[in-house]
Amino acid sequence: MRKYIKILAFAVIVLLILILNRYFGWAKYLSDMDNLMFLKKTVEEHFLWALCIYIVLTIIGCVVLALPGITFAVAAGILFGPFMGIFACLAATTLGAMLAFLVGRFFLKDSVKPMLEKNRLLKRVLFSEDGKSDIIVLMITRMVPVFPYNLQNFAYGITDIGFWKYSVFTFIFMLPGVSFFTIGSAGITAEGDKWKYFLTAGVLAVTVTAAGLLIQKKFLGNVKEEAKGE
Repeated sequence: MRKYIKILAFAVIVLLILILNRYFGWAKYLSDMDNLMFLKKTVEEHFLWALCIYIVLTIIGCVVLALPGITFAVAAGILFGPFMGIFACLAATTLGAMLAFLVGRFFLKDSVKPMLEKNRLLKRVLFSEDGKSDIIVLMITRMVPVFPYNLQNFAYGITDIGFWKYSVFTFIFMLPGVSFFTIGSAGITAEGDKWKYFLTAGVLAVTVTAAGLLIQKKFLGNVKEEAKGE
C-alpha cells in the first residue's frame, strides 16, 4: 500500500508544480534572453552571486521544472564564457541530477521496478547484477544528446545503480555534451572569432555523438542477443 501512496504523492507534487509554473512562468526564466543579459551584467559585477543564482536555478530546473538539458548549457556559455561556463554547468546539472535521482529512488523504485523487470531486455540492461551494464548505459545516455535529460535523472533512481557511482559517472560522461553546447553558445556573445567557437563545438558534437552511437550499437546489440537467448 505504501508504494501506491508514494506514486500518488509524486503525481500530486508534479501536478502542483506544473500549475504553479504555468501561473508564475518559472520555466521561462533561463530561456529568456532578457533575463540572461541581466544575469550577465551581474556576472561582471558580482561573479560569485551570479554563479550561485545560476546553480540554484539550474537545480530547480532539473528537479522541478524538467527543462531541457541544453537550456542550462546554453545559459552557462552565454553567462560565463566557454571555460567557466563548462564548470558551472557541470556542477549545477550534476547536483540537479543527484537530487532528481533521489526523488526517483524514493517515490518510484518500489512500484515501477517490478513492472520494468518483466521485460527481459530492460531487466538485462537496467538491473544487471554484474555492475557493468549500468555504467555503459549511463555513458550512452549522457553522451548521445537524444535522450531526455530530466527523464534520465528520475529513471536512474529506479535502477539498482549506486548513488555515488551514478553521481561520479554522470559528472564524467556529461562533460563532452556540456562542452560542445556551452562552447557553441559562448560564441553567440563572443566579441570576435565567433567561428572558432562554432567550429570547436561542431567538431565536439560530431565526435561525441558518433562515439556514443557506436557504443550504443555494440553494447545494446549484444545485450539484445543475450536477452533473446535467455
